[in-house]
Amino acid sequence: MGSALDRGLGILEYLAGHADGAPLAAIADELSIPRSACHRLLAELVQRGYVRQVRAHGDYVLTTKVVALGLSFLSIRGTVDVAQPLLDRLAAASGELVRLAVVDQDRLTWVAKAQGAPKGVRYDPDMGSDATLSCTASGHAWLLTLTDERALELVSRQGFGTPKDYGPRAPTTVKALLGFLHAARVRGYAVIDEVFAPGMAAIAAPVQPRGRPAIGVVSVAGPRERLTMERMQALAPALLAAAAELATRSGAANLFARPPLGKAG
Repeated sequence: MGSALDRGLGILEYLAGHADGAPLAAIADELSIPRSACHRLLAELVQRGYVRQVRAHGDYVLTTKVVALGLSFLSIRGTVDVAQPLLDRLAAASGELVRLAVVDQDRLTWVAKAQGAPKGVRYDPDMGSDATLSCTASGHAWLLTLTDERALELVSRQGFGTPKDYGPRAPTTVKALLGFLHAARVRGYAVIDEVFAPGMAAIAAPVQPRGRPAIGVVSVAGPRERLTMERMQALAPALLAAAAELATRSGAANLFARPPLGKAG
């Protein structure tokens, strides 16, 4: 890494993948930063409130400040406020986890959710993480709106998810991935079964205002014993309706554009 900014952002991204924290030596070595320079950067991040040091063993962990920045940004745009009632309604209808992911250039990030399973097995991944495009329903739902060439470019840049890290049916080749995407285009929505995780299934539809690229994805996910292929087909109309309504509202409110000056906070 080169500049202090690059290194600082690299540290934040590294710590985002280590929820329990990491010691200075591991951070510096993994990111190829001299330990003295890494210590200075961590001290600055601690001073600014983005990182804290665990007194018991000295490891560094992220604070919630980064998350707060993201939520504040989404709040200014009104994205979650508009989406949440739709997510709640779909969660109530499906009885499963419903999530909204937004497109941010080459990334797809989950930003809001509604849990429809009041008891029993609940599937509830962390918010704020990026979708693995090759093996999530959300990733497939976004990729189905793109050309094969653009979809493969994005997946190649991120990398394929492997079956040992995700589900036993995760595609690991271009041919396998395109098979998923071509089938999804025919349906208008993506379906996966033990692709993202063993025993889990999901369905997702793109949020795409008329005449514009997709700006997000709405998904329903849960245990495959409940979320069978027949059940997902039955939920598809409600999912597509929610995605279409969100696309219409987003276009009218310009939710995914930069907020006007003077409107912050």
